[in-house]
Amino acid sequence: MSIQAVTDATFHDQVEAAELPVVVDLWAAWCGPCTAIAPILAQLADEYAGRVKFVKTDADQNPEAVTAAGVTSIPTLGFYQDGTRQDVLIGAHPKPVIAAKIEALLA
Repeated sequence: MSIQAVTDATFHDQVEAAELPVVVDLWAAWCGPCTAIAPILAQLADEYAGRVKFVKTDADQNPEAVTAAGVTSIPTLGFYQDGTRQDVLIGAHPKPVIAAKIEALLA
């Protein structure tokens, strides 16, 4: 499953109004740790296909989404359910840490 790009214009519909739990990757092209976790997120998107939606938002291009997500540093992973952020990870983390947050979201 691919990770869908979300913009300021689509953040509400794609994240806050989503029927499935959502993992939001707030990243920037110049951010090394953002690039480092991208393959991990792609793997997780495949593993959780149909149960969790994965989206990414370029922090430099979408300041409203950054504000709505309460981002203070990137990479930031926001874990949303029923329109509300339930948890957050700031910085690069290994796959088991991210997967544990997703499992908690699904519990």
